[in-house]
Amino acid sequence: MTGPVATDDPVWYVAYGSNLSAERLRCYLAGGRPPGARRSYQGCRDPAPPTADVLLRLPGRIVFAGESRVWGGAMAFYDPTADQEVVARGYRITFGQLSDVVSQEARHPVGNDLTPAQVDGEPWETPSHVYESLIRLGDRDGTPMVSLTSLQELRPAPPSADYLRTILRGLAEIWPSTPWMRSCYLAEALGVAPTWSAATLYDLTLI
Repeated sequence: MTGPVATDDPVWYVAYGSNLSAERLRCYLAGGRPPGARRSYQGCRDPAPPTADVLLRLPGRIVFAGESRVWGGAMAFYDPTADQEVVARGYRITFGQLSDVVSQEARHPVGNDLTPAQVDGEPWETPSHVYESLIRLGDRDGTPMVSLTSLQELRPAPPSADYLRTILRGLAEIWPSTPWMRSCYLAEALGVAPTWSAATLYDLTLI
């Protein structure tokens, strides 16, 4: 797809952190508070669920950094430059829904589409001061794949138990693997060690 994107046009929103969990993403789309979170969400103008979701594997790595007002502890960011692999989940939603997800992330009112409404070229600047960049990750079935991250220098820091538990639940939903495999995968992300190990992450999968 090239050229301007309309509100109803489809995009693949690529999640790699807490939005790996369909329940957590549903709170962005339809409103509500995710388990373990400190905040409730308004929801999108269009609260419809994704029309599809798929398992994706991306080049890069996950970095936990900053301080989340929703979860406590650090937040997940996608570094596309690293020579590793990231397990991600693509949700087929509309450009308008994506815009409203970004607005809620930035604690802005929903209803304003992202600008510039273009899916080619350089990363888009978003209104969020945390996830300030929307990056293009290619196409799937002729539909653009995009993801939110920060392209600023990140200082790794440990995430909270509730945040990690949400990510692990999302991984279990989309990735055919064992709890131990998922724990080992997450333990390799920057910022997780030494606060968390594969063993302590595995304990979170039992709760």
